[in-house]
Amino acid sequence: MPATVILVHGLRTSATLWRQQVEHLGRLGIPTDAIDLPGHGRRLQERFTLDRALQGIGDAVTAAEASGSKPYLVGFSLGGYLAIEWVARNPGRVAGLLAAACATVPHPVIMHGWRAASKVIHTFPDRGRALNDFTVRLFVPQPGATDVIAGGVALEVMDDVLRSLLTLHPLERLAEIDAPVLFVNGRFDHVRAHAGRYLAATRNGRLITVPGASHMVSVVRPVPFTDALLDGYRQATSD
Repeated sequence: MPATVILVHGLRTSATLWRQQVEHLGRLGIPTDAIDLPGHGRRLQERFTLDRALQGIGDAVTAAEASGSKPYLVGFSLGGYLAIEWVARNPGRVAGLLAAACATVPHPVIMHGWRAASKVIHTFPDRGRALNDFTVRLFVPQPGATDVIAGGVALEVMDDVLRSLLTLHPLERLAEIDAPVLFVNGRFDHVRAHAGRYLAATRNGRLITVPGASHMVSVVRPVPFTDALLDGYRQATSD
């Protein structure tokens, strides 16, 4: 049986982010597991913690291993940071890793700035839902915009997530990973400032920059993103 692709979404989104990739991989006969992180999607009522998030990835990997093959782990934004952390803590469990839109080391000034902004937005009567949906529809073409918000919007997780990100050290973690790592970023992604440092820190890494794509690379440019995913998957699972 082909190796499973495990898909880990970003902050405030859910497993529905991956609809286009799940459908495409399914047509190729590649099994997928798009998980929801705590505080998101089907787990919206849970509080986000780093330990719970990593446990969610671990549960998906364990389930995928039952097929007899090591899974291929794909993380976007928050999911990418978590995937790097999980793979470094669990050597030998995955065939490879795709880390998308997470190529900036979390910095206290930036994280605390986002925390302050989110607290202001949470004073809105709808906790910022209308602003979130307007921004998504403005910058993400259909059907991607609908996929981003279809599973619900995690409005209450911002502070917990941002504080958790400050405890992560992706450059150090990448240096510990033996599995092949593929970095995928949009050309206009604001979270790719350290892409060169990420690649240099990785023992077996490659970098793909998708032309015309912003931070939401998997939904803004779904075809080249999925092509990159398949390239990384085939390289990792053929070794």
